Amino acid sequence: MSLMSEGACKRKDGWSICGRPMNPALRMKLSVMMFLQFFTWGAWFTTLGLALSSNGMTAIIGDAYAAAPIAAIIAPLFLGLISDRFFNCEKTMGVLLIIGGGLLLSAPQLIQAGNGGLLSKVILLHMLCYMPTLALSNNIAFSHIGDASNFPAIRVWGTIGWIAVGLIVGGLGMSASPKIFLLGAFSSIALGVFCFFLPKTPPPAKGKPVDITTLLMGDAWKMLKSVPFAVFILCSTLICIPLAYYYAYTSVYLPQIGFQAAASTMSLGQMSEIFFMLLVPFFFRRLGVKGMILIGMLAWVGRYLLFAFGAPDQVVWMILAGVILHGICYDFFFVTGFMYAESKAGKEVKGQAQSLLVFFTQGVGMFFGYRVAGIRFTPAKEPVDALAAHIPTPEFGFWESFGKMFLTEKPEVDADILNQAMAAWKTFWIFPSLMAFVIAVLFFLAFWEKSLKPQSTNDTDSSIND
Repeated sequence: MSLMSEGACKRKDGWSICGRPMNPALRMKLSVMMFLQFFTWGAWFTTLGLALSSNGMTAIIGDAYAAAPIAAIIAPLFLGLISDRFFNCEKTMGVLLIIGGGLLLSAPQLIQAGNGGLLSKVILLHMLCYMPTLALSNNIAFSHIGDASNFPAIRVWGTIGWIAVGLIVGGLGMSASPKIFLLGAFSSIALGVFCFFLPKTPPPAKGKPVDITTLLMGDAWKMLKSVPFAVFILCSTLICIPLAYYYAYTSVYLPQIGFQAAASTMSLGQMSEIFFMLLVPFFFRRLGVKGMILIGMLAWVGRYLLFAFGAPDQVVWMILAGVILHGICYDFFFVTGFMYAESKAGKEVKGQAQSLLVFFTQGVGMFFGYRVAGIRFTPAKEPVDALAAHIPTPEFGFWESFGKMFLTEKPEVDADILNQAMAAWKTFWIFPSLMAFVIAVLFFLAFWEKSLKPQSTNDTDSSIND
């Protein structure tokens, strides 16, 4: 589907549809939907590792985070078989979020009981409910905004929601508390109820027969015959292995450096994401697909090196720089990757191509990433847990937490305990930096795409040149 050009739709602002202003009430509803969508996820996901490690459950961090990629693998099948054909998107989304929120309500009790096995299963069931709603919310938005170029202005509220909940969790001193699950649960249920007030969005494939080839992304798999696309998928999958280290263990790492409001500190990464998102079109025109993705990969190398070499002396600026690099890490790699898949796919295969990319990155790559990270963390577990036991739960006011984004108070513990933990962290972060570097070199040497014909706003023959 091609986007309408600026000439075809006269705009007085970014919210018009073919010369007609977008309904303010509709704009508000869709923005609230996106805000709550990522507020719900960020409430517990950002500091899940810290909450588990602070309550004696360090051993299940890898399994808990692996729930998200497992759900990402299964979600396309659910969407293709059920939600795309039988039920309105807003109703399906509402029911899934209410059920998923109800499941999260049991998490604090399971943590208190020390039942890590059952907690992992509850998180998995919650993510199986939540992950399909990411695509459903996009379907709802695209079905009602008219001009797809309006979507980024709606989607940005999701990033704002993630930032907002990070500031709230950090500001209330909940980063290490099981209460993060309650915040996520109530947010999920609230969004679920709100969904029933969203515009009616019929299933996009209603009445169409079940096509197994489409469900299994058969046409998109054929795109792997293209060597550049196959290299892109391979490297995208592999880079998600070191990527998983950040999501699973940064919230565990930051308090040991001395950051007291881990969730607030990590929200700096999402703030930088908004900034670099605005720069993507500028750099894309100058660097091309290969240059953008390569920079994104190298940013992961830089982030982990900063984390590793900042550990021994707890160098605050190095750790903060690693967090803020998130904007380049995410936008230059993921956003460019989705643009590349969109440009590479034929008109009838675009949806499948995006699903295939999510399947390999958020699914397969992240699944093995969390597993590998969990295994590699095992040697660090004893010294890290020993240090964690000497770090008291911080107490501070909400507004005070904003200053604590940037400031640290180094743990007052025996020097041997601190040094052993920091040495373990350095070793832990070195491995993903080396892995990301090898993958970046592989991508640089093997990926060669002469030109593409992207989805264009007014010229179907325009191309993206590397």
